[in-house]
Amino acid sequence: MRHLIIGSGPAGVVAAETLRKADPAAEITLLCGEAGPPYSRMAIPYLLKGGIAEAGTHLRKDADHYSRLRIQLVQARAQSVDTANRTVSVGAGKSLPYDRLLIATGSRPSVERIPGIELPGVHHCWTLEDARTILAKARPGTRIVQMGAGFVGCIIMEGLLSRGVNLTILVRSGYMVRRMMNPTASGLLRRWCEAKGVRILTHTQPKGITSEGGVLQVALPDGSILPADMYLSVVGVDPNLGFLGGSGIELGQGVLVDATMQSSLPGIYAAGDVAEANDCLTGKRQINAIQPNAVDQGRIAALNMAGRPARFKGSFVFNVLTTVGLVSSSFGEWQGVPGGESTEVLDEARYRYLNLQFEGDRLVGANTVGFTDHVGALRGLIEGRLPLGVWKQRLMDDPTQIMQAYLAAAHSMA
Repeated sequence: MRHLIIGSGPAGVVAAETLRKADPAAEITLLCGEAGPPYSRMAIPYLLKGGIAEAGTHLRKDADHYSRLRIQLVQARAQSVDTANRTVSVGAGKSLPYDRLLIATGSRPSVERIPGIELPGVHHCWTLEDARTILAKARPGTRIVQMGAGFVGCIIMEGLLSRGVNLTILVRSGYMVRRMMNPTASGLLRRWCEAKGVRILTHTQPKGITSEGGVLQVALPDGSILPADMYLSVVGVDPNLGFLGGSGIELGQGVLVDATMQSSLPGIYAAGDVAEANDCLTGKRQINAIQPNAVDQGRIAALNMAGRPARFKGSFVFNVLTTVGLVSSSFGEWQGVPGGESTEVLDEARYRYLNLQFEGDRLVGANTVGFTDHVGALRGLIEGRLPLGVWKQRLMDDPTQIMQAYLAAAHSMA
């Protein structure tokens, strides 16, 4: 059996390892889109901060890990998939055959559509090569304008600030991390970042970028100009699907998969940021681009590729974010549901906030800032859909009683 995995992030690597255990005699090929060993993008902020060396980003630390497991690494990018002949083109007239295929190509940075976005000095922060460029240029006093304050934009702030740069963040919407935080939580995060020396401009999107004498000129809507030594475009990511055109694989936002992680075509699977799978709470198909989800999907896909039936229980939406030392999180339907109830507690002086969302006597979502205790209990209540009984009103009165509520609800279900 020939297993071909396109993508060497966490989903692809875990899938390859799972396949080797489940199918000892199989041929396993891992198609890596970048040079060097497979690595974790989530480790890049720690590299920028100086907390780890580049080797610390590698998903597996032993140099012989893949060869020992007889997993062949191929340094090339998929150009197209021929599902009729079961081959993947990697360019230069070369194709790789497969019996089972896993698409685990993850995401790629979204591209701003403004004049000057291709100029030298404009960068993303998504790959190791991006990180090397930033490390080479970011020095004390370097003027960096960053467009975007989503999840990725926020986690790289600490690394940038640790290098002594002069950082300005532009936010297109009215508040930061709007896909995981309500306005109150976002407001706390903004004030925290500003207190750490970050300049933040909301409702601001550049009209364009020019270069004069090697210095970038970022034009703002009010007519002002921000001079910059580097412009970081961190406006989100999109599933890496471009090479699937004409393949016949059914696509939505991502590759549409069933509970076995199989696509619309037999023998072709998808996992990670590129897979559109069911949510465990709502049942709706969606992309849930977080590493734990990618790892779980990669494992499930691999088992089914090896003929060992396994089902994905559905993704659970949650994010835990650390921004210049401040921890925030979101779980489930943190925005609330129609007809639902909510409660919250806010301590602005201490940058602490907790918001709970209910549907009936179940907790269905939460937003937190500065509350690092009992996040496991929060997840357990929401993902487990545990009935709260009398604890629903107790949480409405005092949202901080999460652990007590979880223990009581879990005990009642035992």
